[in-house]
Formats: sequence, structure tokens, C-alpha cells
Amino acid sequence: MAKSSAGPTVRSRRLGVELRRLREAAGLTAEEAGQAIRASDAKISRIENGRVAVRAVDVADLLTRYGVEDTDQRDAILTLAKETRQQGWWRSFSDVVPRWMEVYIGLEADASSINVYQSSLVEGLLQTPEYAAAVIHSTWPELPDDEVRRRVTLRTSRQERLSGAEPPRLWVVLDEAALRRPIGGRDVLHAQLRHLVDAGTQPNITIQVLPFDVGGHAALGTSFTHLGFPDAADPEVVYLEVLTGSLYVEKPDEVRQYRDKLDHLRALALSPRASAEMITSLSKEPS
Repeated sequence: MAKSSAGPTVRSRRLGVELRRLREAAGLTAEEAGQAIRASDAKISRIENGRVAVRAVDVADLLTRYGVEDTDQRDAILTLAKETRQQGWWRSFSDVVPRWMEVYIGLEADASSINVYQSSLVEGLLQTPEYAAAVIHSTWPELPDDEVRRRVTLRTSRQERLSGAEPPRLWVVLDEAALRRPIGGRDVLHAQLRHLVDAGTQPNITIQVLPFDVGGHAALGTSFTHLGFPDAADPEVVYLEVLTGSLYVEKPDEVRQYRDKLDHLRALALSPRASAEMITSLSKEPS
């Protein structure tokens, strides 16, 4: 099991995949595995999905239950288990970020490609601080100003990777509605649109607009993000945010359906150059 620079969230997924493989090879159910660490089958499922941290001592008990006796194999898996408990940089924002969002940020931090369709808002990785604050205020009007500022800081911190060393490939398809909705007012929107045009000039960022005149399409009303990783051992994942949490799509057949939707949307959307021209034109409309 090769060691890499992947963060704790991706390592948790790797550990989960390996533990599931070993459990199934041993012919055990999740309920039977849970008995070895005094846990429910639901917890075993969360461990195998990489959604919860797991103690090295519990991993050792599971390996024993699965009949894993090879010392090198046990040591490699136990080392991985210890690495999953390391804290990512985003944990300093745990006071304002729900656990389900922490999982996504951890995956995003290790992704080599980030492919997005946004139906109503500008993608978070491309938002200006003023636009982000307006989105957060609109979504959670009860939040105090200090918490809004913390969430905006988290969002801008996530954006730093786009211009850092070995940045991910970001490809965003924005519905025209996202470019016309005056989040924060016309001035904030126009500044956001100008920022999009500038961002689209970066070699690792592609922005396309899906215009209204396309009509119906395969992803109506659904925004989603597809993440790919540099190591083939880390399977692709699709992330969907809902009102009270999030959904993760990881089954290969289902992930492929979302990839196909993205390809369809890219084919329907304006070219990056035509998209930049449209965004520039919208940014100059009277306030």
C-alpha cells in the first residue's frame, strides 16, 4: 500500500476501501465485523465509506477478525489508520463548518480535477468575498456577522489552491441564471462577473456559460461537483449539496452518469471565449 501526500479525508477513504475488501474476503457481514470493536453495522459502513475517523486499536481488532496475519500488511494498514486522524488545515474552522462539509473540503483539497455544474449561483471557488458574504447572509440570515466573516475566510482559503503549486484543473459550467441573479445587489454582482472573466484566463480554469436559449437539458435544477484524484487508488466522487446536508455518489456506474451529464452540458454551453464575452457584456449592464 503506497504512501502519498494525500490528506486525511482521502486516506480515510483508502482505509475504508481496504477494510471493506478484507471484510468481504473473510466472508463477514458488517454486523459481524462490528462485534469485534463493539460497534454497530452502521458504524462499520461509515468507516468503510471513509466518513468517520477510526482508532488504530479498532483497526487492529478488525484485521485480527478478518484473519490478516502478515506483519507488513498489518503495519501498512495501521500506519494508514494513524494518518487518517491527522487534522487538515480546515479543522481550524470547525466551529463554523458542519461535519458533512468538512468531508467535502478534505476531498476537494486533494482533488486533481474539479468539475462543476452550478444552476443558480457562482461556484464557491470563484466567488468574491463580497458575493460570498451575500450568499451566506441570504442562506443563513440568522448568522451573526462574525460567523459570516469566518465562513467567507474559509471560502477564500479554499480558493488559494487554485493559484498555488500544482493547482487542480477546475472546469465550471454556469447556468445563465447564476450570472443574472443580483446576489448582494448589482454592484456586487458586476464585480463578481469581472472576477469570473479574470479567473477564466488562468490556464487551469475553464468557465462556460449555459445560456437560457438552450432550453431543457439533462441537469435541470441540479447543481453538482465531480472530483477526480491523482492516484488511481482513489475513486472519483460526485458531491451534491442539499438543504440540510450533502450526498456523495461513489458507485462507479452512478459517477459515470454524472460525468456523462457534464459532457452533455459542456457540449451545449458556449465556448470559453464566447462565455467570457457574454459575462463581460453582462458586467457592463446598467446597475
